[in-house]
Amino acid sequence: MKNINKNTFFVFIRKNMRKNIYLSLLFSTTILSSSCAYTHSDKATSKDKPIKPNIIYIFADDLGYGELGAYGQKHIKTPNLDLLAKQGMSFTQHYSGSPVCAPSRATLLTAQHTGSGQIKDNYELGDFTDEGENGQMPLKPSTFTVADMLKKGGYKTAAIGKWGLGGPGSGSEPSDLGFDLFFGYLDQKQAHNYYPTHLWKNGKRVPLDNKWINPHQAFTGDPANPEDFNKYKGKDYSVDLMTAEAQDFIKENKDEPFFLYLAYPIPHAPLQLPDEALKPYEGQFTETAYLGDNMYIPHMEPRAAYAGMITLMDDHIGRILADLKALGLEENTIVMFSSDNGPTYVSGVDVEFFDSTTGLKGLKGSVYEGGIRVPMIAKWPGKIKADSTSNHVSAVWDLMPTLGDLLNLEYPQNIDGESFLPTLLNKKQPEHSPLYWEYHGLENGQQAVRMGKWKGVRLGGHKDKKAKIELYNLAIDRSETVDIAAQHPNIVNQIRKVMEERTPSEINEWNFL
Repeated sequence: MKNINKNTFFVFIRKNMRKNIYLSLLFSTTILSSSCAYTHSDKATSKDKPIKPNIIYIFADDLGYGELGAYGQKHIKTPNLDLLAKQGMSFTQHYSGSPVCAPSRATLLTAQHTGSGQIKDNYELGDFTDEGENGQMPLKPSTFTVADMLKKGGYKTAAIGKWGLGGPGSGSEPSDLGFDLFFGYLDQKQAHNYYPTHLWKNGKRVPLDNKWINPHQAFTGDPANPEDFNKYKGKDYSVDLMTAEAQDFIKENKDEPFFLYLAYPIPHAPLQLPDEALKPYEGQFTETAYLGDNMYIPHMEPRAAYAGMITLMDDHIGRILADLKALGLEENTIVMFSSDNGPTYVSGVDVEFFDSTTGLKGLKGSVYEGGIRVPMIAKWPGKIKADSTSNHVSAVWDLMPTLGDLLNLEYPQNIDGESFLPTLLNKKQPEHSPLYWEYHGLENGQQAVRMGKWKGVRLGGHKDKKAKIELYNLAIDRSETVDIAAQHPNIVNQIRKVMEERTPSEINEWNFL
């Protein structure tokens, strides 16, 4: 992968922070999914007794494939997620929907990959200030989501954490897309500060006991003086509040089936966490203070802070798992955990030290494996085999059909997702049809296709319609080190055909030559 200039990503964001010049176009266009046909799963029949387990889907933010103990991490303690893996199934070839935040979340909710879905990249509206909060590109009206499907199936639904798919009043808030409850950040730019002045709950601002902190600033003061870093802290830590809200939702709905989409912002930069969460790692690593460089909030012990944030998230997940057990819900609750993309490339986060991708090529912002292959754990006592591993190739956009097949619920026919329910239930699983990704913020446009053992990557398609397709055999080259395109022209042509089948975007900068 080419070296990524650490400022490139924010240059792209700021360049695209425009007024809502595209919104009238977006909302006047008929969305395909609103008029599509629906289908029942053939996995259940009308004679089957309805199965309605509770469902908790936990989505970390920028967590790398190798940043959990269960996936080989040596420096960061994640005992609760490691136990979840021991009690359930760990996927070794599971993929995010995109190498960045918003499009990955869109693929999760809609079961459409970035080739056919509307949100193909981060598209920022407004700015990082409270006054300029305006969110990201909204999803179109009547977009069908996994929450819509479950709500129609009798589930209470909640989205807690980071949204990123439409700002306040956009018509694309969680309540517009199938969720009974939302609490958290509507605008993912606001999530660049873990001590915000407010969060949102069901369309209303919830004031917090924090002063506004510029999320992108350089350090001022003495980098050897811990007190000079105190100005980057606050009182109300957003993740604490999210977990408390999730616990309340579970307790309030313990007597009826519920779906909780818990989208933690951790460990996405900035490096911010309560002092008590930092303590277990203080002095444990050789440190060089991160001074912000106008990118993210400074921290005196960046390695300790990063490890502490992931362990803090793990602790919060442990609280939720303990609640399930205490309420007698553990046996009838499916818990899934994954990440929206690979680990970040921004300075301050030492992915080499933590071996965050376990040697996979690329980081966040890249369609190589390190940017899109993510951990995925699924637990359902008595149904999903404990302490098991699956090599099935799957993606986050497979969630909707998987749950739909389990519950015999209707979902659109024209989605890209394919059910991995057979894998969860230890049955024979068909191989996934080709998986597709595209991303536009870096490398002059990127595309990737996973087809069996083959992985095709194309960079530079915004400027060169004949841009070369690289080919890798992931069965023997998981780090994508040897391009074998010249030896397999037929495979390359098949991959090119998949790339060319993408749906053009109404946003011209999201199209290829």
